[in-house]
Amino acid sequence: MVKMSVEPVQVMSGQVKELRVAPSSNGDSRGSWEGKEEFDGGSLGVTAKPKQVTGRRARKVEGGVFFPKPENAVTVAVSSRVLFRTEREQKVFEQKGVEEYLRYQIEHETEPFAPGPAFAFVKALEAVNTRLRELYPQSEELFDIVLVTYNHAHVGIRLINTINHHNLFIERFCMTGGSSPIGYLKAWHTNLYLSADADKVREALAEGIAAATMFMPEKMTEVSESQLRVAFDGDAVLFSDESERIFKAHGLDKFFEHERENEDTLLDHGPLKGFLEALGKLQKKFYAKGQRLNCPIRTFLVTARSAASSGIRALKTLRAWGLEIDEALFLAGAPKGPMLEKIRPHIYFDDQMFHVEGAAEMGTIAAHVPYGVAQHQQATKK
Repeated sequence: MVKMSVEPVQVMSGQVKELRVAPSSNGDSRGSWEGKEEFDGGSLGVTAKPKQVTGRRARKVEGGVFFPKPENAVTVAVSSRVLFRTEREQKVFEQKGVEEYLRYQIEHETEPFAPGPAFAFVKALEAVNTRLRELYPQSEELFDIVLVTYNHAHVGIRLINTINHHNLFIERFCMTGGSSPIGYLKAWHTNLYLSADADKVREALAEGIAAATMFMPEKMTEVSESQLRVAFDGDAVLFSDESERIFKAHGLDKFFEHERENEDTLLDHGPLKGFLEALGKLQKKFYAKGQRLNCPIRTFLVTARSAASSGIRALKTLRAWGLEIDEALFLAGAPKGPMLEKIRPHIYFDDQMFHVEGAAEMGTIAAHVPYGVAQHQQATKK
């Protein structure tokens, strides 16, 4: 079983490999700024002048690239702790306190953070946007990425420098200075929230916002740069945990019986159903231009359900919702890791840490959806 570190982007077992850009962190911790007074940059004792930022790309906002209204876009809010590697500065905060942490961030603000577990996913979202703008130059139905952080605004310069260094197109920031970001997520009409903070993910889910906790695997499988690939578990992710409750309480035979008896009864929606729906809406824009076979978005259902014994109800539910899944894998209890290794998704969503860890062992970026009956059992085991 994979061992996991709890600080700060949780790292799956083993020594984390060094990436090309020197890794560091922004201390995006839930308690980093709570109860602190407002900070004055002059009180930090920083005397060195900021270095000239090099390698900054030219922005082309005025050249026709516009920002969609939040209500029209597919908004993905990403914590700075999962977009970038954030270990080093977190240690500064924990060991030396907030004043030293802020001083360290300012002194190193021209040093970009290394890519984190959500980085490739965000790059894939931007690749889809490029294709959408080619086909629909005036459409606001695009992915809109919002960077969310608990950090004080002093750290914003380093984050902006990092975004420019990696050639990311992220213009919307939410730096809360220690306050909960959940209210802002609702104002942004957020379709998906990715964070390293499991408590805030649960808070978002309780408010009806699709959310998941991300982890950094020991190794990362190479993923496509031109096609966004998103994989979902079924029960307690796309669907409710109704059927999983039957299985946990009464066993496999009763579960199969329940599914056969309710084959024509639709499953209720789960926390990630809305995000799949948003992906499907964008896929149809490509289909309308005759690009079904060249669509830059591909979705996968990877479920422990058996096809013949319990798969029909799942497929009928998706059809009734008007949602298409490009590929459906019914594994009948077999390990998901090897299949995910072949799929190479940018992100895989599952409600059980056992499957998240199994995926990470094979190099897949997996995100935990803390929803449903499985969470109670996992808490009991701890």
